[in-house]
Amino acid sequence: MDEGYRDSIRARRELIVARMADALGRAGRSLDEVQLVAVSKTVGVDEVRAAIAAGYRVFGENRPQELVRKTAALAGDPDLPAVRFDMIGNLQTNKINAVLGRASLIHSIGSLHLAQAVSSRARRRIDAGELDASADVLIEVNVSGEESKSGFAPAEVRAAMGELMELSGIRVRGLMTMAPRGDQDIARRTFRGLRELRDELERDHGVALPELSCGMSEDFEVALEEGSTIVRLGRVVFDPSFALQ
Repeated sequence: MDEGYRDSIRARRELIVARMADALGRAGRSLDEVQLVAVSKTVGVDEVRAAIAAGYRVFGENRPQELVRKTAALAGDPDLPAVRFDMIGNLQTNKINAVLGRASLIHSIGSLHLAQAVSSRARRRIDAGELDASADVLIEVNVSGEESKSGFAPAEVRAAMGELMELSGIRVRGLMTMAPRGDQDIARRTFRGLRELRDELERDHGVALPELSCGMSEDFEVALEEGSTIVRLGRVVFDPSFALQ
């Protein structure tokens, strides 16, 4: 890996963290309340290694086969610090077993059927001694209502929440959404809507949903101002040509 690229990753991380701190400060929050996920779905293992050297410790993949490939490539390297991988993309039921035990958090549970399938596979793996604990998941919500986006509609989450919380093979840790691109005001309303829905579900069901996964390269500062606890940053982390001011 070119040393210049490594230097670029490191310098960009410093700027990203500074911008995160400024956005959080405007909301009366601090950096220790937020997890930065470096979305590595478009880069190779060498780029992930460069990001690890720059200080990143959590990565996100949207394809199970890439999750398998990268975790295998990094496993057992004594020179690397501990890192984790999350599954952030759409998950098909026939790929669940590839994700369980490799992804620390599944961000994309977008239907009751998928939640039930992950729960069932996880219970089976736990009973077989192949998995240590239930899978930590986030419920994907299509807050903006865009037809192109997957996930529960807010009304569907309200109706299904009781059943979701009772599934023994998963632990629902919070909610995830994506905002329409190109409009910061709409993004803000989307992220605020996710936070308000989380607060409503916590109140109505007596549960804790501490995680809000929202905010990407174009809108992470707005997301942090509106309560995000996990931001998923790809191009701004790995692409030296992506504008970072």
